[in-house]
Amino acid sequence: QVQLVESGGGSVEAGGSLRLSCAASPDAYVNNYLAWFRQAPVKEREVIARVGTSNGVTYYTDSVKGRFTISKDDIKTTVYLQMNSLKAEDTAMYYCAAGEFGGSSPRLYNYWGQGTQVTVSS
Repeated sequence: QVQLVESGGGSVEAGGSLRLSCAASPDAYVNNYLAWFRQAPVKEREVIARVGTSNGVTYYTDSVKGRFTISKDDIKTTVYLQMNSLKAEDTAMYYCAAGEFGGSSPRLYNYWGQGTQVTVSS
């Protein structure tokens, strides 16, 4: 069964940190791209970071560069997103997704987790 399960969201004050986890079933993890998306109310879902599970290549959108770090554990088939220096505009539902091609469009990702809410107060 393909499964992605996010955890680690919560409410923090601006400037704080959170670490999100995405526990992936092996069939969703191997030879794939794992990405973190977020979606705020009335906004489109956007990719913020991704990593190739085989090649280790990472991507970050400009708004999180220098603040967020994506990492992976191949043994645990888990991907993490360390979020530092959080801002109010980071408030969103955060989703983990798995896909073959590693692009930025949500349509390229076949499997999605349930999401975890991140709320940052200013």
